[in-house]
Amino acid sequence: MATTDRQATTLALAHALSAAERGLAVIPLSRAKLPALRSPHRNDPPGLPPCRGECGRFGHGVYDASTEPARIREMFAAAPWATGYGIACGLPPHHLIGVDLDTKSGTDSSAALRELALLHLFTIPPTVVVLTPSGGRHLWLSGPPDVVVPNSAGRLAPGIDIRGAGGYLVGPGSRTDHGVYATAPGSAHLPPAPCPVALLRLLLPPPRRQVQTSAGGSHGQGLIQFVLAAHPGQRNTRLFWAACRAYENGIAGELADALVEAGCATGLTEREARATIASAERMTGRGGV
Repeated sequence: MATTDRQATTLALAHALSAAERGLAVIPLSRAKLPALRSPHRNDPPGLPPCRGECGRFGHGVYDASTEPARIREMFAAAPWATGYGIACGLPPHHLIGVDLDTKSGTDSSAALRELALLHLFTIPPTVVVLTPSGGRHLWLSGPPDVVVPNSAGRLAPGIDIRGAGGYLVGPGSRTDHGVYATAPGSAHLPPAPCPVALLRLLLPPPRRQVQTSAGGSHGQGLIQFVLAAHPGQRNTRLFWAACRAYENGIAGELADALVEAGCATGLTEREARATIASAERMTGRGGV
């Protein structure tokens, strides 16, 4: 192993141990941001029940995560190629929720989060912010102990991914193929702030319900107005978000044509609007149009 890799592994272990002191359970990661230890069950015959660490061996991903220094050292010793560490979400005492604001495909995920905050009347409190090598940000929030927040990708809005129970965040100080993750200035000393209640509602799976009112009722009209209020650069984002909410609330079938018309009114073509709504259908896993 090159000297630089050994140094990266030593630094990653030091950062991981420091995170564990704050009550954050960690695992070693490779340069590709994946768990560094392979599954001990990869050659098992098919059909066996999944193991989440009950066998006592390493290689179960986030289920190996620990705050115990001795166990963390053992994991890193078993993966001397590790150059980073992952922080498991959803575990006590913080019940961490990660809000991943991505920058891929030119998406302004920070602006999308601000729009959601304005629409749903919440504010992100001062909290830990981790800067990613690609220019994105990870916001650390703390969830209630009795609530399980699922992982999601783009459900809130394009470019916003959520890391919840069973997921992990790349810890600050980790070195990857694309660079180093670092804590934003002024946030390293902060604890994960409590997740705003209004945001928490958006993160949880919506209850399935049947809506009998015409055109989705007042909620449906609110979604249409949300699309119509889009400024240049927001049209696809707003239409996608509104369509996701319509599918989740069971009113997409009633709102489909109105959403297309609203999208066209903001400057999208009918083809673009229908493609955006179809993306929302695939993302939410619901039909009805």
